[in-house]
Amino acid sequence: MGPDEKTIICRCEDLTLKRLRELIASGYTTVDEIKRISRAGMGPCQGRTCRALIEREIAAMTGVPIREQKPAKYRQPSRPVTFAAILGGEPREEDC
Repeated sequence: MGPDEKTIICRCEDLTLKRLRELIASGYTTVDEIKRISRAGMGPCQGRTCRALIEREIAAMTGVPIREQKPAKYRQPSRPVTFAAILGGEPREEDC
């Protein structure tokens, strides 16, 4: 018995197995394509939970083994910049 199609693949972006299979059947056959259309892998976990599940489902539906799939692109996480840093420096402790 296989997994239920209501199974959540990406918890951060609420992508279900059913939706993932629909995307693959529609021609989205790389992790990057699925990421762009569904935002899977763009939540707080940055794909640490869902990337392997997506790769496995692509392999199962397309017949392309994971090792032969186009690798996903990764970007370093960014961090917020304060207005003070933009406008001329961080405030001094005595100014706070």
